[in-house]
Amino acid sequence: MSRRRQASRGNQPSTAVFVPNPKLKLLDQYREALRFWHYSYRTEQTYVEWIERFLRFCRDQSVDSGGERAWRHPRECGETEIQAFLSHLPNDRNVAASTQNQALNALVFLYREVLAKDLGDFGDFARAKRPIRLPAVLTREECGRLFEPMQPPVKWIAELLYGSGMRLMECLRLRIKDVDFARGLITVRSGKGDKDRVTMLPDAVAPSLREQSKECHSLWESDRREDIQPPTSNAEHSTNALVGR
Repeated sequence: MSRRRQASRGNQPSTAVFVPNPKLKLLDQYREALRFWHYSYRTEQTYVEWIERFLRFCRDQSVDSGGERAWRHPRECGETEIQAFLSHLPNDRNVAASTQNQALNALVFLYREVLAKDLGDFGDFARAKRPIRLPAVLTREECGRLFEPMQPPVKWIAELLYGSGMRLMECLRLRIKDVDFARGLITVRSGKGDKDRVTMLPDAVAPSLREQSKECHSLWESDRREDIQPPTSNAEHSTNALVGR
């Protein structure tokens, strides 16, 4: 079983630091720690992919006495390997600065939260240049032309993203119980950082969502009359799903 020990996490004071189950494989320990700290599933997938890339990079840099490439555990790696990997990304892979920072964050989490290893100072590595760009902002008319050829439910999703500021997965996981038509509000559950928040319901998409919710409720009533059992997964319940049956 996983244990906890008193300590602090980064610059944020904490009452406990999570210690993964040592019987698990390294990547499973990594996933366990990410979930304990409430990282999103997308972040978990991305961070795990970066650790896999780092392990392959260390393998390709290591050659045993027989001339074969040898896998190395991250405990055997340190500042030199991390500097080489982070420098390899912009020099050989031509990645953006945000991508390099993402890889850095994934490695810091691995050594700090899973391996409990002090890396010391490894800041001397080639950093990707962050170019200055002005954002391209569409006018309301241009957005209207963009939405026009779309068909429901994709059109509703695009309009919700544009008008409410929700993230894609927040929108796809939206449930009818979290839409307040009377007050024109949407409650986002377990958003970034596993936090709830409230955002606006766009007036342009509200009528379509009302009709869709009525249609879903009619389907539910029809299934109930025919004694059709609902699926076991809550995510598939037609009474709670906002889009589709």
